[in-house]
Amino acid sequence: MSMITERPVSNPAGQPPVRTAGETPARPRDLRAVVAAYVTLTKPRIVELLLVTTVPAMMLAQGGLPSLWLVAVVLVGGSLAAGAASVLNCYIDRDIDQLMRRTKRRPLPAHTVTPRNALIFGLVLAVVSVALMAAFTNLLAAGLTLAAIVYYDVVYTLWLKRTTTANTFWGGACGAAPVLIGWAAVTGSLSPVAWALFGVVFFWQMPHFYPLAMKYKDDYARAGIPMLPVVASVRRVNAEIVLFAWLTVLTSLAVWALGLSAVYGVPTLVVGVIFLAEAHRLAGRARRGEPVKPMRLFHWSTSYLTIVFAAAALDALL
Repeated sequence: MSMITERPVSNPAGQPPVRTAGETPARPRDLRAVVAAYVTLTKPRIVELLLVTTVPAMMLAQGGLPSLWLVAVVLVGGSLAAGAASVLNCYIDRDIDQLMRRTKRRPLPAHTVTPRNALIFGLVLAVVSVALMAAFTNLLAAGLTLAAIVYYDVVYTLWLKRTTTANTFWGGACGAAPVLIGWAAVTGSLSPVAWALFGVVFFWQMPHFYPLAMKYKDDYARAGIPMLPVVASVRRVNAEIVLFAWLTVLTSLAVWALGLSAVYGVPTLVVGVIFLAEAHRLAGRARRGEPVKPMRLFHWSTSYLTIVFAAAALDALL
């Protein structure tokens, strides 16, 4: 890592000094900067994506629009739980985050939040989220919420992420858990449709995350994290992307076969074909020795999942 620094440049009153790469940033002094740092620890973009899958699952479980109070409780509780898992992930990974260009500006490696405060913040969010779910939904939903936090931070972050190339596969259960939590909050049980929706998100995470890991494989290598693109050939990675893209689409069609209408099935089939085409396009470029553009699939995969679950929500309403 570059250790080049320079002296702060004078700025107008009230403005922070200019710093260059490698210099330890000053800790935030104003309330807005402090709040922004803590919000960043919760990884809001991940929270947003998880909630995209939760509400449609609740609507399918209800067969329409659930109680707005219940939706609000699950959204708040789910957001706090996902935020707690992310904060604790940042606390655990603070040693490797400072080695990776993609993560070295996060609040802990940038020293804008202390590890102790991050740990307390994450634990408080976890306790509040589980308590909220237990008080206002049911014990199954609360238990699944707690299990998702523990699995993500203890099983995945502490163990799988650092020890096996299958870390993304086994870690996928965390990202798919909100589907089960939302369904359980409505019904107090889990049905085959709930598990099928869980499978869609579970399989989807490989063709979604592997392209990102391909782009940042040097970062993961520098940190000693055995992500598949770090230790396997591009051909092997693309083969798995194609395999799991097919499993994602087939599982999404299985949801249709479990009783949903064409309102869900037709758009899911259309975007599934596009999703598969993009996965095969990426594999084809690698096979021909052409420069790969993995982020195209990464961004499209997000659109794919959003459209599939939006179709599920529309199906539940109609």
